[in-house]
Amino acid sequence: MPISLPGLPPIEGTRYTTVGADFLTTMQIPIVAGRDIDNHDRPGSQAVAVVNEEFARLNFPGKNPLGQHLRLWRDVGEKNLARDMEIVGIAKNARYGSVKRETLPVVYFPYNQGFPQPNEMMFALRTAGDPLALVNSVGEVVHQADARLPISDIRTQKAEVEESIYQEMMLAELCSAFAVLALAIACVGLYGTISYSVARRTGEIGIRIALGAQPGPVLWLVLREVMVLAGVGLVISLPIALGTSKLVESLLFGMKPNDPLALTLAVATLIGAALLAGGIPARRASQIDPMTALRHE
Repeated sequence: MPISLPGLPPIEGTRYTTVGADFLTTMQIPIVAGRDIDNHDRPGSQAVAVVNEEFARLNFPGKNPLGQHLRLWRDVGEKNLARDMEIVGIAKNARYGSVKRETLPVVYFPYNQGFPQPNEMMFALRTAGDPLALVNSVGEVVHQADARLPISDIRTQKAEVEESIYQEMMLAELCSAFAVLALAIACVGLYGTISYSVARRTGEIGIRIALGAQPGPVLWLVLREVMVLAGVGLVISLPIALGTSKLVESLLFGMKPNDPLALTLAVATLIGAALLAGGIPARRASQIDPMTALRHE
């Protein structure tokens, strides 16, 4: 069933869905202008529709869509029926069908106004606790309304989203596990390197302390070496990460490949891990006994 603006050809690529009262409120899709579909939108009242921001952007550039009219066409036998609907609300963009798809222009129609009528119905219920705990109660309510109505395919919204991106989630978990493993191996290697460096410089550090060096400067002497190693690693790895981030762009949802916050957190994590790995031998170096160091020589 194509949708068009009055006097214009059908709008290609637009999705439509028939919904009940307060559907957008239940699904937590904000209304940015106008109103949601409510119980006043019933047979005999003015036919209305709510469009999303993408539909408004494509079809009403620089204009206010509220109060504008849409025309829905439907073939019935040899006749071509049309229904004129007034736009009463603009909803925020939401993924239609899958989180992997681009944002599509969407139009929402009231189910109670009878045109078009879907072949099946889906109920959305928002709860404060575990939604699956209310399955039996909801089934009883539906059975009381009409015992002939079958109930099937009960699932939570979270489960539906996770199912649609199951492969991406598995890949992300595997990559995270390997990243943690690589970070742990790097920390062990850095700890061993700094410990070996401190052991070789035991005499030098002991003499410094014997001549009056305080623990703070000695600690910084070792940590400075740690920071140099971490800095060299970041200088090498950051350009590589920025250059290869496009390869994982298709697996990201709601963020850009070179997201500044993600990069900042990654850099902070690496520096923190380096300080943790090098901090233990650095603290040990600041507490070296000069006499022990001289006997070591």
